Amino acid sequence: MEASMKPYCLAIMVQLIYTGLFVISKAAFNQGINTYIFFFYRQALGSVLLLPIALLQRINAQPIISTRGLIKIFFCTLIGITLGVNLYNVSLKFTSATVASAADSSIPAIIFFMAVLLRMEDVKPRSSSGIAKVTGIALCLAGVFTIAFFTGPSISPVNHHHAFASDPAPAGSKQVVPKAVWIKWTFLMVVANMCWSLWIVFQPALLKDCPDKMVVTVTQCLFSTVQSFIVAVVAERDFSKWKLRFDISLLAILYSGFMVTGVSYYLQTWCIEMRGPMFFAAWTPLCFVFTIFCSSFFLGEIVHLGSILGGILLVGSLYTMLWGKSKEVKTDNITHDTEKAEHKNSAESYPEEQHRHTTPEL
Repeated sequence: MEASMKPYCLAIMVQLIYTGLFVISKAAFNQGINTYIFFFYRQALGSVLLLPIALLQRINAQPIISTRGLIKIFFCTLIGITLGVNLYNVSLKFTSATVASAADSSIPAIIFFMAVLLRMEDVKPRSSSGIAKVTGIALCLAGVFTIAFFTGPSISPVNHHHAFASDPAPAGSKQVVPKAVWIKWTFLMVVANMCWSLWIVFQPALLKDCPDKMVVTVTQCLFSTVQSFIVAVVAERDFSKWKLRFDISLLAILYSGFMVTGVSYYLQTWCIEMRGPMFFAAWTPLCFVFTIFCSSFFLGEIVHLGSILGGILLVGSLYTMLWGKSKEVKTDNITHDTEKAEHKNSAESYPEEQHRHTTPEL
C-alpha cells in the first residue's frame, strides 16, 4: 500500500468499526444492560488486550511520559472518553443507532471551530479552499438539523428477521419516539461529540509529549477504565446487574473492547498524527451512511426521509471539505516551490553581493 493512501484506508476502517459499535451497542442497550457498566467493561477489556502488547514492545525501554504528560492524558481522557462516551451511550439508549451516527457527523463542524480558535487550522475566506471548508461545515450542520427536526415518511426495514432484535413488539405496533425526546437526545449527542472533539484536537499535543502512539493509547485506556468504574459504581450500586450473560450484551462488550477501544483508538491516533484532526473528522459522515443500512438490516430500525436527506447533506459536506483540504495543500506546495525557486534565482543572479553579506568583515 502506498504511503499516501494509508490515511484514507485508516479513516475508512475506523468508520466501519464505529458502524458496528453503533449497531451492536444499541442492540445491547435494548436488552437492558446499564450503559455505564457496559462502558466500564469495554474499557477494561481494551486495557487487558493492549497492556501486554505495550509492555512487550517496551521491554528494557526508559519511561517516556513525564508527570506533566500523564496529567494531560488524564484530563484529556476524563473529558473526551469518560464523560463524552458515557453521555453518548445514554443518548444512544433513548434514540437509535441512525441518530447516533448522524450526530457523529457534527464532529467536523465542531473540530473546525475548535481548531480555528486554537489556531491549528487556517481559513482564507477569499480562497476557493476556504470557501469549500465553510460550505462543508454549513452542509454538515444542515444535515444534523434536518435529521433532528424533520422526520418525513418512513421506510420499512429491508429485513424482517433481525439478527440483533430484542423482544418482538406486538403485531402491527410501532415504537414511536416523542418528538421532544428525539430532539433532546440528538442534541445531547452533539454535546457528547464536543467532548470527543476536544479529545481529537488534543491528540497531536499529547503525541508531542509522548511520540509512542501505543503508550498513549494504553495510558488513556487505563485511565478511562478507572474513571468509568467510579462513574458506574455511583450510577449503579446493585452489583447483581453487573453480572454478564452469554447474550448480545457480552458480544457487544467483546466487540467494543477489542475493535473500538483496542484497535480503532490506535488507528485513529495514527491517522491524526499523519494528516491532522480535521482530515480524520471529515470522514465521519461515511459512518452515518453505513449505519443507515446496517441498523435497518440488523435492528429493524425504521429509516425516515429526513434521515436520508440529512445523510445526503452530510456526504456532501464530507467531499466538499476534503476537496478544500486537498486544494489548500496543493496551493501551499505551489507557493513553497515558487518561493524556493525565486530564492535560488536571486542567489544565482547576485552571487558576489550574497557573498559580501555573508562574509564577516575582519
